Amino acid sequence: MAVLVGRQTRLLVQGITGYQGAFHTQLMLDAGTRVVAGVTPGKGGERVHGVPVFDTVEEAVRGTGANASVVFVPARFARDAALEAIASRLDPVVVITEGMPVHDAIEVVAYARRQGVRVVGPNGPGVTTPGQCRVGIMPTHLFRPGPVGIVSRSGTLTYEIVAGLTRAGLGQSTAIGLGGDPVVGTSFVDALELFGADPDTRAIVLIGEIGGSAEEEAARYIAERVRKPVAAYIAGRTAPRGKRMGHAGAVISGTEGTAEHKVAALEAAGVAVAPIVSGVPALVAARL
Repeated sequence: MAVLVGRQTRLLVQGITGYQGAFHTQLMLDAGTRVVAGVTPGKGGERVHGVPVFDTVEEAVRGTGANASVVFVPARFARDAALEAIASRLDPVVVITEGMPVHDAIEVVAYARRQGVRVVGPNGPGVTTPGQCRVGIMPTHLFRPGPVGIVSRSGTLTYEIVAGLTRAGLGQSTAIGLGGDPVVGTSFVDALELFGADPDTRAIVLIGEIGGSAEEEAARYIAERVRKPVAAYIAGRTAPRGKRMGHAGAVISGTEGTAEHKVAALEAAGVAVAPIVSGVPALVAARL
């Protein structure tokens, strides 16, 4: 099985005629993703890598049966693109765009919840189910199908840990990149619930970082609800307080949000936390 995306996904690429949209459309096709349509207003009737382009999401859905979307649209237009996809009930709507204003993200996430649509991102690498579907920018060649679910706030750390798992002979069920902004559509708790219900996911890796309380909330949920082994890595142990480190959401204020607080909360919930990135595969192997 797969979480969020898989062989059943019929993907629409918003912003397909832009450089990033076109580039990653080819890579998603190469990974076996069923990319059935693209949308760029004013470019309807064109084709990108053989994929038909439409002027609106509504036209694309009607013409191709698309059921999910990935957004490669500049930040100033990403709100409207995401709202259009949500209005057409595409699910998930994966927003790769970096730099979306916080108030735009709040509006998108709130509208998605009212419509019963799942948003992943913004400012994330997307979702990959190895051997089935890549939605976003994750480097597919690092992945192998297997029993380990990945949920992460960091794109590059996801790739590094996935590569280590693959080298250790531990394949992945699905990897979900939540995004590094203060407001995102899918949380650690949401992803843990999905993996908990997936019979083919036998272990979970949680990749967190400083800032906010998402990892502490995940720890509480794990202690109460998760019955599968969980390993984790928390980035930012040496980050200075009050200074943003890479992601907009990676700011420490007070005690909650520090790497130490997150590690302590996870360990108290029974999660094995690796002190270094390369230690994650061994923790997972020991618990499978």
